[in-house]
Amino acid sequence: KDENNFFVMKKWNEEPPNNTDIEAVIDLVKNGDLVRLEHFQSRRNIHSHNQPAPVSKRHFQVTGYGENGTGDANDVWRLEIVGGKEGEVLNTVTSKLKFHHYFVKCVLTCSTKNLPKWGFEQGEVSCNPTTRDPNSMWNVEDNHFSKLPNSSVHDLAPSFFSRFIESHKVMLQGNSGLKPKEGEMTSRPWEWPINLRGQWFSAGDDKTRIYLLGNPVIWWANIVFLIIFLFIYSYSSFKCQRGVSESPEITQERENTMVSASWLFLGWGLHYIPFWTMGRVLYVHHYYPALL
Repeated sequence: KDENNFFVMKKWNEEPPNNTDIEAVIDLVKNGDLVRLEHFQSRRNIHSHNQPAPVSKRHFQVTGYGENGTGDANDVWRLEIVGGKEGEVLNTVTSKLKFHHYFVKCVLTCSTKNLPKWGFEQGEVSCNPTTRDPNSMWNVEDNHFSKLPNSSVHDLAPSFFSRFIESHKVMLQGNSGLKPKEGEMTSRPWEWPINLRGQWFSAGDDKTRIYLLGNPVIWWANIVFLIIFLFIYSYSSFKCQRGVSESPEITQERENTMVSASWLFLGWGLHYIPFWTMGRVLYVHHYYPALL
């Protein structure tokens, strides 16, 4: 994060008191309050109106509006603490927030889509008419006000399982948003086992490029072995179902072989099949763990 993430949360109809005024009355932000969000660097308010967002056309546009914190009625948002009671005080880090636009009746959200190059490919922030949007929840990471008591972040540290689940959610969300660059060669999972398409790499200048392609002998032999395994496994299961009698030595040897081969097949499947469900950009090197 950087200084562009800093905002001043103000009442909808008045300016906040001087932060250094010792006589200032502390009025804590509560669930249901009407607020304005002023960007600290640009002094513009978070603003929305009945215009489509630049990328998510079903959402409404969100902009920075006004001068020196002065805007109009479309800068007003109703703050909701998710799962909170009416009048509950907003807490740093732990409170999950939603910002409902007072007039447009939409929620401030991150659409998970990137802006075009004119927006430096930053994540799009929009206002979604669907108030149950899971990406519309926000939280306050830092709060600087001299008259508030200091608190330690260690007291709010989540449990191991909470961090484990959150980290995987973030990874899945980040991966799903990856899109191919202009002119980039990508591939789909069905192309990997047959070695249909490779991948271009730049070698540091405009003239030299490296093409990554799998060894056809190893690639196609892998397909042959997979087919042989499936055939033998099916044949062995059919013999067991039919009650075909064999010597104990042959039976034991076949079971040991099938168990070992099944573990290898399971490893291949776990490293390959999940890519079929992914919407992110994919390359042939994603198949390497399965191939090995």
